[in-house]
Amino acid sequence: MDDLKKLKEMDHEAYLLTHGIAVLYWDQETYMPENAVEERSEQISLFEGILHNKLIDDKWGELFAGLSVDEHSVPDNISDTDQAFLRESYRRYKRKIKLPVELVTEFSAEVSIAQSKWIKAKKTDDYSLFSPHLEKLLGYSREMADLIGYDEHPYDALLDEYEPWMKAEEVKRVFDKLEPGLRSLIDRIGKAPQVDTEFLNQDFPVEMQGKFGKMLQEGMGYDYNRGRLDITAHPFMTSLGYNDVRLTTHYNKNDLLSGIYSNIHEAGHGQYEQGFGKGLRGSLLANGSSMGIHESQSRFWENIVGRDINYWANYYPELVKIYPEQLKDVHLNDFYKAVNKVEPSLIRIEADEVTYSMHVILRFRLEMDMIAGDLSVKDLPDAWNAESEKLFGIKPDSNSQGILQDIHWAAGLYGYFPTYALGNLYGAQFTNIMKEDLPDFDLCLIKGDLLPIKEWLNGKIHKYGSSVSASDLIKQISGESLNPQYFLEYLEKKYKTIYDI
Repeated sequence: MDDLKKLKEMDHEAYLLTHGIAVLYWDQETYMPENAVEERSEQISLFEGILHNKLIDDKWGELFAGLSVDEHSVPDNISDTDQAFLRESYRRYKRKIKLPVELVTEFSAEVSIAQSKWIKAKKTDDYSLFSPHLEKLLGYSREMADLIGYDEHPYDALLDEYEPWMKAEEVKRVFDKLEPGLRSLIDRIGKAPQVDTEFLNQDFPVEMQGKFGKMLQEGMGYDYNRGRLDITAHPFMTSLGYNDVRLTTHYNKNDLLSGIYSNIHEAGHGQYEQGFGKGLRGSLLANGSSMGIHESQSRFWENIVGRDINYWANYYPELVKIYPEQLKDVHLNDFYKAVNKVEPSLIRIEADEVTYSMHVILRFRLEMDMIAGDLSVKDLPDAWNAESEKLFGIKPDSNSQGILQDIHWAAGLYGYFPTYALGNLYGAQFTNIMKEDLPDFDLCLIKGDLLPIKEWLNGKIHKYGSSVSASDLIKQISGESLNPQYFLEYLEKKYKTIYDI
């Protein structure tokens, strides 16, 4: 089909330009001089405008019409991958044509500036440096939501960018089922004797942390011939091409676990991107099924694998070799309990796996109100602090520990936060089936042979990219829709043993 071939050529151009823009963003967060931010915002704005114009070109509509593609149908005499390509490219086209290029470029330029202001605001604990930019980005986001359209809540239009087809009301229903179970477990753990983590309050030189972190990433199967690792303020993964999947991390000499789990988490994302099937490469299908599925991969490795005692049975002796003085009197079981300590805290990225989803619920509720116009930027810090006290029983002492701790709003990622908690749920449900398929799962961890796990993920999840929706993927693997009960059962079983509750 000539029309299909032309569509693929147009999409490939957009794919290349998207990764070119990603280079600019990656450089801004890693090596770019601080004073270069103004021109960088202009560069990004220019290229985002060029990309947007390519994606809304009338030629797309003509070619879709020639193939009789619409919201409900695609040709059935082509491969499943080509059908998925047409569905996803048509969906993207219909979303993009609703947004004026001026709005897209203005938003992109403001994101670049807002991110630099957020960094300064967080360092100085000065919300006023960032709040005007947050106001602008919220205004743009509300305008985009109105232009894209929604049936129930403006948040739906933004959420759809990261969790396609899911509505805010569905997220709320899932979180409403999740929260009581988490609260119950947190309350019971709070009444039990706390595990000892005093041995972690030592000096762990970051150079050795970096070497150990790379060892963990390579053990997972992250391919350094197709990626790299750099340092940044807020860890992230980005793809600059199929064979250029980059990770960033951070280290703190007084916080050994932060670097360890940042490395594992981001490598989980990277492994997903490196695992897309050959037939998807170079197209919009070389992408995650949803950000919830993407987060399921990072959260699976970080928590379900990376906080398992069998995993540390293999890696802990290596860690002791690196830090013999600091860990000489610390037994494996004590280290295992320490990495699974549950304690309500202020910082999301440092939160344990039991309280973590509560941080996401907090942000989801605030975002809903912000986008609806029911919560002002001026009142946001107080609303954050009140919700934190309600959910965790603790109130931030500073805005850096509260409203300013995450980069996501500065990056314009409204609708993104729910995907973190959804990732926990997807991951637990996938793991339930994985352990049936891999009866030697625990033995693989003990031996440090993680290849069977990587291959299972490649075959069941990674290879499909975005050719299969998140809702279809979870049903395809587990036989049912997303069910938070699997995650709650996983937590109950694990932490009853750790805390003897």
